[in-house]
Amino acid sequence: QVQLVESGGGLVQAGGSLRLSCAASGRTFSSYAMGWFRQAPGKEREFVAAIRWSGGRNYYADSVKGRFTISRDNAKNTVYLQMDSLKPEDTAVYYCAADAHLGIPVLAASYDYWGQGTQVTVSS
Repeated sequence: QVQLVESGGGLVQAGGSLRLSCAASGRTFSSYAMGWFRQAPGKEREFVAAIRWSGGRNYYADSVKGRFTISRDNAKNTVYLQMDSLKPEDTAVYYCAADAHLGIPVLAASYDYWGQGTQVTVSS
């Protein structure tokens, strides 16, 4: 059974930073793509960032480019989302996801496994 466990969410003031972590277990993700999505109250889940374990380009939503950085530690089977210059509109539940078939990174439907989510709240 594949498991993804997010951590690192919390409450932060606007302009602050948080680092989310997603630990993957149960399978070897060396060739998988990993993504972060978020969902705010009353809104649809939206793409934030994605990375392939084997390297290559990273993907970012326009709304987070230049502020968020996705990275991974293959040895730890962990992917990170460094979030800087946070804004109140970044408030959402953030989900980690794993794509075993290397589909289109920005589409939620491409991902096979999902974590339970971690709350990020940015106060103004």
